[in-house]
Amino acid sequence: MKPELSVRRGSGILAHITSLPSPYGIGDIGFSSYAFLEFLARAGQGHWQFLPTGPGNSLFDNSPYMSTSAFAGSPLLISPDLLLEEQLIQEISLTNTPAFSEYKVEFAKVAAFKGQLLQEAFSNFSLKAPSFIDFKKNTPWLADYTLFMALKEELPDQGWFDWPADIATRKPKALKALRTKHQARIEYYAFEQFEFFRQWELLHNKAKKENIKLIGDIPIYVGWDSVDVWANQEIFTLDPQNHRPTYVAGVPPDYFSDTGQRWGNPLYRWQSTSPQIQKKLTDWWIERFRAVLQMVDTTRVDHFRGFESYWSIPEAEETAIQGEWLKGPGKLFFDKITTALGDLDIIAEDLGLVTPEVLDLRRSLGFPGMKVLLFAFDDNEDNHYLPHNYTSQNYVVYTGTHDNDTIVGWYLSEGLSPAQR
Repeated sequence: MKPELSVRRGSGILAHITSLPSPYGIGDIGFSSYAFLEFLARAGQGHWQFLPTGPGNSLFDNSPYMSTSAFAGSPLLISPDLLLEEQLIQEISLTNTPAFSEYKVEFAKVAAFKGQLLQEAFSNFSLKAPSFIDFKKNTPWLADYTLFMALKEELPDQGWFDWPADIATRKPKALKALRTKHQARIEYYAFEQFEFFRQWELLHNKAKKENIKLIGDIPIYVGWDSVDVWANQEIFTLDPQNHRPTYVAGVPPDYFSDTGQRWGNPLYRWQSTSPQIQKKLTDWWIERFRAVLQMVDTTRVDHFRGFESYWSIPEAEETAIQGEWLKGPGKLFFDKITTALGDLDIIAEDLGLVTPEVLDLRRSLGFPGMKVLLFAFDDNEDNHYLPHNYTSQNYVVYTGTHDNDTIVGWYLSEGLSPAQR
């Protein structure tokens, strides 16, 4: 068994970047984030955790867990102030900022505003800049992503699975013609990503200066309508005729839902007997871990238990009740990742229906697990979420998750007994 990772005790805050205060309708990776890092440092915190930072998909309500790409950054997180500092936009462009909601992100409104700013910045940017040329040359996922986004413009409100057959099935002749046809827009989307990662590097450097560790998030599954699935169809459970998933992800019925959760993401073909598919699937994951760990210091792996066993639901089922557990890739998978990338600084999200096999896998890899304080107070003195019942120090403890009420809401709820309070 691998020894537990030696990480000093610390504390931090989970707050997604989009939630930070900003005059532009959405938090960003410029001054919004800089101010938050300074706040964390003044408060004696050492960690900042956020949700996935990929581009949203309007077909799925811009959920960070249904992104159009597992590798790209969201252009909505790009800072207008930093574009101004670079002299890529004019100051007057920011004086006409629309009135945004103080309480929620109006994604369509923000996307329209930032789209105009980014188009202006692109028109003032030199495509011959050596740093931009190097970025395009050394970013392997970029070519597929930029073409995918250009096609999203040409074929709006359609998933890639509804595109013409020669595009959906990625016929080389069709893709070559499309790259020529959409060259200008392809360059624009490459610029968006170049600027995102340029600004992200500044943010990461700021975090290091403030001694704040960044904690990212890797969703185990990717969105069906994503460049990841379009460009790698053979590693997902898709019907080759209509490109629909044959089996989808979710979890069985539990405390939170009598019918389980049917997420709808296509599953990975972990059950395939093809060495070529298994290699491509592992290689894709290696590059995914590499990309995220270049951005952050630590990453939370969502639904870690799916690497031990995962719930497979026939696509035709409307609920998650009729699924079955299938074996995941297990320790051998992570051994291959470690061989390629070195030791992994990972937090394993091991909540939900966790079996001894899941715990054994996590412990064998030395990954810290998660504990949730709001799960602890049920009048059971043996509840393993109670801090005095933690079996080791290798945990990251959260007050709650997205499935919980807030702390105040929980405390004031009618269903709570005086003893629990």
